[in-house]
Amino acid sequence: MDQRLSMVTLGVADVTASRRFYERLGWKASSAGDGKVAFFQAGGVVVAIWGRADLARDACLETQGGVGGVALAYNVPRKQDVDTVLAEAEKAGARILRPAEDAFWGGYTGYFADPDGHPWEVAWNPGFPLDKDGSIILPT
Repeated sequence: MDQRLSMVTLGVADVTASRRFYERLGWKASSAGDGKVAFFQAGGVVVAIWGRADLARDACLETQGGVGGVALAYNVPRKQDVDTVLAEAEKAGARILRPAEDAFWGGYTGYFADPDGHPWEVAWNPGFPLDKDGSIILPT
């Protein structure tokens, strides 16, 4: 697994209000969002805002203190790379939270927790191509 970060997802109480806040800061939301999630290009990293309960449910974490409102993401260029990275993470001491599976949004994803319990999503997303350096390229 390369030493890089693809996306930071912030679990929020109200996606619409949070999106407005970031837009007031001058951030421009991508057209990839759908009202339940919003994406912002932040240099080579994408910042996503998503409902806290949705994030906890997706990562298979308890909502009472089980998720701190953040999930880190590592995006890969090919579907089969998700399984490879999850296996590498487990071998390195990670706990698999959710094995890889087809996602409702059209990609393939799974989650692991680092030794401190921080959730990492490993994802292949056909709608988010990767640049040569591994950065996500969001639609404008």
